[in-house]
Amino acid sequence: MRARVGFVGIGLMGLAMALRLLERGHDVGVHDVDAAREAAAQAAGATVHTDAASAALGRELLIVAVVDDAQTHQVLFGARGAVHGLARGATVMLCPTLSPQAVEDAAARLAALGIDCIDAPMSGGPARARDGTMSLMLACADAAFVRWQALLQQMSTRLFRIGPTPGDGARTKLVNNLLAAINLAGAAEVLALAESLGLDPAATLAVIEASSGQSWIGSDRLRRALGHDASVQAQMALLAKDSRLAMAMADAAGMPQRLGQVAAALFADACRAGLAEQDDAALWRWRVAAHRDPALRPQAGAASSAPESAP
Repeated sequence: MRARVGFVGIGLMGLAMALRLLERGHDVGVHDVDAAREAAAQAAGATVHTDAASAALGRELLIVAVVDDAQTHQVLFGARGAVHGLARGATVMLCPTLSPQAVEDAAARLAALGIDCIDAPMSGGPARARDGTMSLMLACADAAFVRWQALLQQMSTRLFRIGPTPGDGARTKLVNNLLAAINLAGAAEVLALAESLGLDPAATLAVIEASSGQSWIGSDRLRRALGHDASVQAQMALLAKDSRLAMAMADAAGMPQRLGQVAAALFADACRAGLAEQDDAALWRWRVAAHRDPALRPQAGAASSAPESAP
């Protein structure tokens, strides 16, 4: 099966996904605001397009991998949005972490145009996207899932079929990311505590990793932070945005999240402190610095609002 696939948004995750599909022989067209990302895709065999409408033209499947609700709406329904290029019978796959309402609204508008929508938030980072081991949480009509199952399996060995209703993928991703934020915030806090007590943070983390305090995101991020790896795998602003969306979802459901409130405030504070574009692994070093300089300390218990997207 060789599909005609359009890609709008080829950042860290999107480019990795596009390159994987190119290697498997698919006809891939891309559009991004970053010319360097487009050039990298073009060097691997992708066709570069000037806007979302032209990237969607003639494509059976359009994968959207931008940042947030506003960007997704612009990509799909803006003046040169994808709906101006997509034909009836095409499918749009939404991979960002979005609010459930934004997914539901987009799916309804696309359905009115005869276009299917796969709610498919992704998780795992660019390395896993590149090797096909990332997770995809899929909420869509059964017919759309069956139609694209083979291609989805080429993209990911970890497909989670959430159900038939777009929006439920987004809900699942936000629940997951809220716990990720809580786990990472907790890991950064206790490792900062260990250092303030005069303990070796690397030795302390080794104990945590072999004991009941272990979490995947804590190990992944803090190992990189301890190794002075400043590469950006997941911007601080993204987890700040995701935890803010998760808190709004929880409040709407009448299920306030006390731990989530603290974690969301911490990531929002880190962004305000200038860390929005840094990797979220920087949270630990920032907490250590805040312990030494009271002016850098977060507002304890404050329900801060995170930025909508990376600057």
